[in-house]
Amino acid sequence: MDTDDLFALLYLLKQNRSEFELKAVTVNVNAWSDAGHAVNHLYDMLYMMGRDDILVGVGGDGGISDSGIIYPNVGGYLPLIDQGMTTVGDCRYRQAIPLEGGGRLDADTNFGIRRDFLPLGERRYAPLQQPTAQQVIIDTISAGPTTVIITGSHTNFAIFLMKNPHLKRNVEHIYIMGGGVRSKNPTGCCPKNSTTSCTPQQCGDHGNLFTSYTTNPNAEFNIFGDPFAAYQVFHSGIPITLVPLDATNTIPINEEFFYEFQHHQSTYEAQYCFKSLKMARDTWFNDQFYSSYFMWDSFTSGVAISSMRNDKNDEYRNDFAQLEYMNITVVTSNKPYGVHDGSNPLFDGRTTPKFGLKKGGVHSGHIQTGITDSFCRIKGHKRGRCEDGYTKEVSGAEAVQIRVATKAKPNVDKNSPLDREFFKSFLEALNLQENSGRFNIKAQFPFYREVLYKPDFRNKKIGRPVIFDMDMSPGDFFSLIYLLKAPIEVVDLKGILVSGNGWANVASIDIIYDILHMMGRDDIPVGRGNTTALGTPNLGCKYVSVIPQGSGGLIDSDTLYGLARSLPRSPRRYTAENSVKYGAPRNTDHPELRQPLAFEVWQSIKEKLDPSEKITILTNGPLTNLANIVLSDNNASSVIERVYVVGGHIRDENDSKGNVFTVPSNRYAEFNMFLDPLAAKTVLESTLDTTLIPLSSQRKVSSFQAILQYLKHTDHTPESSFVHCLLLLLHDLQQKHQVYHHMDIFLGEVLGAVYLVEGFNLRPSLQSKPISIVANNTRSADGQIVFNNRSANSVKILVDFSSEEYYNRVVNSLCNKEQSAIVSSFAEQSTIWSRPPEKMGA
Repeated sequence: MDTDDLFALLYLLKQNRSEFELKAVTVNVNAWSDAGHAVNHLYDMLYMMGRDDILVGVGGDGGISDSGIIYPNVGGYLPLIDQGMTTVGDCRYRQAIPLEGGGRLDADTNFGIRRDFLPLGERRYAPLQQPTAQQVIIDTISAGPTTVIITGSHTNFAIFLMKNPHLKRNVEHIYIMGGGVRSKNPTGCCPKNSTTSCTPQQCGDHGNLFTSYTTNPNAEFNIFGDPFAAYQVFHSGIPITLVPLDATNTIPINEEFFYEFQHHQSTYEAQYCFKSLKMARDTWFNDQFYSSYFMWDSFTSGVAISSMRNDKNDEYRNDFAQLEYMNITVVTSNKPYGVHDGSNPLFDGRTTPKFGLKKGGVHSGHIQTGITDSFCRIKGHKRGRCEDGYTKEVSGAEAVQIRVATKAKPNVDKNSPLDREFFKSFLEALNLQENSGRFNIKAQFPFYREVLYKPDFRNKKIGRPVIFDMDMSPGDFFSLIYLLKAPIEVVDLKGILVSGNGWANVASIDIIYDILHMMGRDDIPVGRGNTTALGTPNLGCKYVSVIPQGSGGLIDSDTLYGLARSLPRSPRRYTAENSVKYGAPRNTDHPELRQPLAFEVWQSIKEKLDPSEKITILTNGPLTNLANIVLSDNNASSVIERVYVVGGHIRDENDSKGNVFTVPSNRYAEFNMFLDPLAAKTVLESTLDTTLIPLSSQRKVSSFQAILQYLKHTDHTPESSFVHCLLLLLHDLQQKHQVYHHMDIFLGEVLGAVYLVEGFNLRPSLQSKPISIVANNTRSADGQIVFNNRSANSVKILVDFSSEEYYNRVVNSLCNKEQSAIVSSFAEQSTIWSRPPEKMGA
């Protein structure tokens, strides 16, 4: 669900419905976008277009057994070869996709344009209620003959075919954007007049994996996302038209098309597409945008529409692309076949290959383990040898006859500034008044306005400055609201740092902005932190891969369990806006809106401190941000008064276990330590004055029954009602489904914030201990705490406190009318936007 997917979707939605009726959309969730963000983005687009009738499917929590049994509702979070019985797993192929700018962050937010432009409808993700991808595919295809268009990885559809072979007869044709057959990548080439210092990159490759061409120059992103799944689709026997890089490389976005698009935006959908395209151009990593950005998925939608229309009339031609038949397969493993080297879960360690595959067959070779796989490198060469995901021309038994688009057709109108026939069709379709969008967010409400709320703390004594470092779990948002309720005379929340390598994807930073807006604290800066653990590659998922991607994990955290959209919408949001000042190749239109980084927020707060002031830091997630501060700022320790760390597990005489339930071999680690062991080691073994809030203490206040009982009998504020609703939902989910068994681990996270604010009022008991953190790249031990008497430094450990005082003070604070919400909800905000603003003095 990246930028080009939305172009394709909107082009399809503009077609005559009596001729082409889009019935359903399913979201591919193991590639460029994350499930929770993608599905809500899709709902908003369909709402704008007046198409809430279209089914939307995403995810699912089903699994595939070790023996190859496919259970219902496999969610497609993992490639088929790595899919087990849960949604936890590594990112073998997905690590090729950047996590931040130009990658998943910008796809999840559509560069920040999504929240700035799209209206908000009634449909949204909700736990255990969201239709799964498999449900939607089965229901749609069961209803009758269907054409399928695939513009992402093939996981969802391959699972459908393998699980429901009897329904193949209802699939008339499959149109696929993906692969490269005879293609030669035009990007990464040296200019003709270049000096000898220019080094070609992926120039001339079959594929477009710009992050992995040194190991795999042959694959294209969509097919590489799950080669084994693509093989199942290609070899299904269903007629296929492939639109590979061969064709899309011949339809780059050129300056003439960009100029014409800029001057033809007469519908909301055209405006949304152009804004997205312009931001893609303005944030492009070099000055070759017009020769590097192609019409991939959108061109495929045009080829599909033209072929369907002409095939129906027995014309068998295409208005937009030259087509020819080729004999193709999808490479899923590398020769030599039958050699078991630990890379291939379909064969390694098995007497019987998974899915009934043939021993020594085309699937039995080395499977690429990641973008730096040493097997794929050739000594002395800059191009790799792996072919995983290559749509390769072959002969013999493996060959499948596929209709292939080889080139985009030129515009038949020689007087037009547009040099491709599809350019003309695309702009005409988007600007048609028929089937056009009804409104954007600003037109949805007659008196829409953006207001920043900032408190007036003049004439008040200001408390100690605090920075809150969070990874956006449900407990972190509870903690944030609690901190915002703390009297300003006690706590002055100066800033928030966000970890992108914890319980939520980094695009969920927008939920923080919305909560701050609700509470009237648009003055608090929010800094975006790293998306990978300290000392690990920028492309990858080491440690964070233990977080479930489906229910009870990222899809729920990214939507705050479906409740995020009930919050008032903040004028502040993540945007891809950028500035030369911060290293960007060019300024975008509004560089002042650039999302600050965590370290920049730290520096800004530090510079504004009075000479007598020092900072208190509360960390509720992995310690990546704080470790980076300690390592990057030599003066950090001199301005940090104390640190409260929520996390870690101290083994006791009862041999109690940690909480990393997704890694059974690691019995004594706690999530926040495990998610970045080296960062934890850096902080907890430093000279900082640190208090640890360990798992044993958190578990004393991890009772849903207790906190809900306290909240039940009280006069609520908007913020306490929101927290109450969230906790009721988490408790209900825990009781209903096993995938939510761990919900109570989020309750104890609030203890750090309460102890920071209340201190001795909780009647705490502390012990000082010298500790070390295991960080030796051993999955079964990383993140564990051991006592180390040779350590020169100790940390204070909260070992006991009054749970009764804790509950009383939490509830009293939440329900206090002071420092309460300015706008309680999106529903209230909608009411405000539906009436004219009150005149001053009226």
